[in-house]
Amino acid sequence: MLKNRADKSKLPSRHVTEGPERAPHRSYFYAMDLTQEEIDQPFVGVATCWNEAAPCNIALNWQAQSVKTGVKAANGTPREFTTITVTDGIAMGHEGMRSSLASRDAITDTVELTMRGHCYDALVGLAGCDKSLPGMMMAMVRLNVPSVFMYGGSILPGQHEGKDITVQDMFEAVGKYQAGQMSDAELAILERVACPSAGACGGQFTANTMACVSEAIGLALMNSSGMPAPYEGRKAYGEAAGKAVMNLLEKNIRARDIVTRKSLENAARVVACTGGSTNAGLHLPAIAHEAGIEFDLFDVCEIFKDTPYFVDMKPGGRFVAKDLYEVGGVPVVMKELRKAGLIHEDCMTANGESMGEALDRIEGEADGRVIHTVANPLTPTGGVVGLKGNLAQEGAIVKVAGMDEEQQVFTGPARVFECEEDAFEAVKARSYEPGEVIVIRNEGPKGGPGMREMLATTAALSGQGMGKKVALITDGRFSGATRGFCVGHVGPEAAVGGPIGLLENGDMITINALTGDLSVALTDDELAARRTNWKGPRETMYATGALWKYAQLVGEARYGAVTHPGGAKEKHVYADI
Repeated sequence: MLKNRADKSKLPSRHVTEGPERAPHRSYFYAMDLTQEEIDQPFVGVATCWNEAAPCNIALNWQAQSVKTGVKAANGTPREFTTITVTDGIAMGHEGMRSSLASRDAITDTVELTMRGHCYDALVGLAGCDKSLPGMMMAMVRLNVPSVFMYGGSILPGQHEGKDITVQDMFEAVGKYQAGQMSDAELAILERVACPSAGACGGQFTANTMACVSEAIGLALMNSSGMPAPYEGRKAYGEAAGKAVMNLLEKNIRARDIVTRKSLENAARVVACTGGSTNAGLHLPAIAHEAGIEFDLFDVCEIFKDTPYFVDMKPGGRFVAKDLYEVGGVPVVMKELRKAGLIHEDCMTANGESMGEALDRIEGEADGRVIHTVANPLTPTGGVVGLKGNLAQEGAIVKVAGMDEEQQVFTGPARVFECEEDAFEAVKARSYEPGEVIVIRNEGPKGGPGMREMLATTAALSGQGMGKKVALITDGRFSGATRGFCVGHVGPEAAVGGPIGLLENGDMITINALTGDLSVALTDDELAARRTNWKGPRETMYATGALWKYAQLVGEARYGAVTHPGGAKEKHVYADI
């Protein structure tokens, strides 16, 4: 490990600690009770997304203290700071959801600005809710400092009538209530027991999907994402993360040494075999973008296409994150992938060793219940599928985990809605018919703005027992908790003249997840004629402020809905200033 009085000649913190001209800066550090020895050591940013918005984030504060203990034990000086989080479970189903995806990039930006402004040498980032995980990992790759990611952990499952339940059951309960299948009293009981602890949503929704990604991509310590948030044992992972980042600093192993094209492919494999969230198809390209790596939605979906689905997780399956942890977690999943030759073993990890070396030390094996063997998967191809066609030249994505093959092909007439609220009201009123394809447009990154998730609508459909009787497509997104034949990320989005914006009620739409097709029964000439009559993007009420700014900057969902040119265009690397 690094010794006291480290050589700071190549570390960013030299700009705030070294030489007579930095005496004013050092006076600030003395004001916070740092010793000269601590000032002489490398400075490690310990960033959390702690807040009191939701249980996802509430445990991050105390976990950060354990990270700081680990940094100090390895002769580093931790400097804790916080950034924002927008928690999707709270933002879902109303205007607040427009802030969700934009918050991912705001998290990245604010972590970057804090690190740059204070010249920290390395980073340990802790995150708990959906967009905060990729946001923190994007910051690590953008800064390219030695970095370790730590997930805050999942929530414990709720218990109701002898069954494990999650917040997904709550959203679906709303549909049952609207259909007259649940009373006020039953709904009140359920909402009081569904979420019994700190931690992020328990199924293989977006938070847990990206937590698995953090291990598979190499930025997190092996098995650190699995332990539920309330468990005291997370302190040991925090201390280990603090020590690990100091080891990376000593060896000058940086985030982009870990995040490579191969490690991104490893991450996509784990998403596919666990039936993870479709949002990974947005976040993996965004992480790649920060490193200047070309890895778009189609690249992600190519990986999905030939990856077996063998981990039985909610919402498509039966189990939650706690169950996966108890049978060995992501390392055992990756061991199974390795048996099929589907893991790049030469990728670097946060431990400073290769993925192959890390997996060699894992003793667990597939239990056959939560983690099936790769040789005997639930289905031979991934739980998430990419689509393309005359309705989605820039691609689309759908989760098929838990669906039979006959459920993965759907043709029906379009019922078009201009926004999520209109669709939700129609679902509440049951003013739709079985066999229809519900179209929700103007919800893309620019057109929303913010690319909202549609969980309230899809869960209401499932709650009404209609999840298998209709399909849904949108240029917006879906929660990782979404079930049913629901296609998101349809691009180009309506706001830029994409075909989804040209659809009319009754147009026959075909979704075929087996062949990867999303098309409408219109000729090129018919679509061109409609385009000449298109009146332009729908006007939104966001004429100023953060969401207006986001809409001006954000790019296509295919490339991760990013807001700046990325690593390929940079003229310097922060870590080398």
